[in-house]
Amino acid sequence: MIFEASEFIFKAPPAVSRARRVLVKPSACYQAPYPATTSRDMLSDIIDGIRRVSDADIILLEGVPGGDPVYPTYQALGYNFPRVLMLDVKDCIWVEVDNPLPKALAVPTFWIPNVILSSDYLISVAPLKIVNGKGSLTIQNLLTLLPNTKYGGETPGGWDALYELGIDRVITDLYFTLPFDLGIVEARQKLTCWGDSTKGDVEDCGKIFVGEPYQVDREVSEVLGLRTDYLDLIKIAEVGFET
Repeated sequence: MIFEASEFIFKAPPAVSRARRVLVKPSACYQAPYPATTSRDMLSDIIDGIRRVSDADIILLEGVPGGDPVYPTYQALGYNFPRVLMLDVKDCIWVEVDNPLPKALAVPTFWIPNVILSSDYLISVAPLKIVNGKGSLTIQNLLTLLPNTKYGGETPGGWDALYELGIDRVITDLYFTLPFDLGIVEARQKLTCWGDSTKGDVEDCGKIFVGEPYQVDREVSEVLGLRTDYLDLIKIAEVGFET
């Protein structure tokens, strides 16, 4: 669904009212304001919407690919919400989870924070960014849930190895392995950048997109004419997954 940003109020889906724990994954691995990262206002709106229907525990989870602590970034971005537990991916206990696809495109198993598995409702919220000519939306936002200890630096099978496998293929595998319930693209503005993911050309869009992560990323890409390669791979993989 597409909303006017000026009128947007987050209305939590019915499933949130039955949840005991809701996990929100922002795009917050840089100490740079919106539209490079998810805005504090957007997170506040989401948290308020959850609180209107539920007393569930709310968790904010993010990681920094370089392995630095994420808490200084939370602080720099003004993420100081009452009754919200803010966690760093690198401080979590990790578990190895099988990719449910009959044949993985790139990665047969992923190491992920166990708090994801113990959460009842999962939300990915990302700014509208075009990085090096490609859309970076709610599904790509899941990449920084992978712990740097397992994937960073000189770790065998680390970030370089993931990119060598084809990052769009990795994102597709991750989409099926981490079944997030809701995706939100904060498209008040659009950031187009090359090289540096925190700087670039900013345009006003005035929209908020909300839906299942694949559907919302697809809608954003179609409406704005974005190239988002992992969406085509997900569509192809889904046929084999359903059969």
